[in-house]
Amino acid sequence: MIIQGRALVVGNDVDTDAIIPARYLVTTDPAELGRHCLEGLDPGFPERIRPGDILVAGENFGCGSSREHAVLALKGAGIKCVVAKSFARIFFRNATNLGFPLVECPGLGDVNEGDRLSVDLGKGLMRDLTSGRVFEAIPLPDFILGILDAGGLIPWAKRRGHGA
Repeated sequence: MIIQGRALVVGNDVDTDAIIPARYLVTTDPAELGRHCLEGLDPGFPERIRPGDILVAGENFGCGSSREHAVLALKGAGIKCVVAKSFARIFFRNATNLGFPLVECPGLGDVNEGDRLSVDLGKGLMRDLTSGRVFEAIPLPDFILGILDAGGLIPWAKRRGHGA
C-alpha cells in the first residue's frame, strides 16, 4: 500500500487535545471534527490542510488521552496518514482500529512543509520526492495492512466472518 501526498509538518509531543480540542468532543462526526483538526496547535492550521496531505511529526505523536476523536479529526480533515519518529501506543492502536495508517520512522530527518511524499506502508519506506531523500520506517505487518485495507478493525472482522 503506497500513499502519496503533500507534507504538513508539526513537532514533538503533539497530544490529542492539540489534535482536537476537548470542546469539540460533543460529536463523533469526522467532517465536523476535521474542521477543527490541529487548531490546538495553531488556530489557522485547519485552513492549511488539503485533502490527501501527509502529516509529518516528531516524537510521541498522539500522546495524552485515549480519545478516538483525534483519529476521526485527522481522517475528517482529509489527512491520508501520519509519519512520525514515534507514536503514543494507544493512539497507534486507535488509528489501526479506525483504519487510519501511521508510519513509525525513528530516523526521520528534516522534511519541509509542502514537500511531495510517497509512503510505502508494507516496505517501510518514506520518500521525499521533492528532496530525493529516503527514510527507513518500520514496515507494517500484513495483519495491520489487512485491517487498514478493510477500513478498520470492525470491517476487517466482518470480512473474516466475525460479527454481524
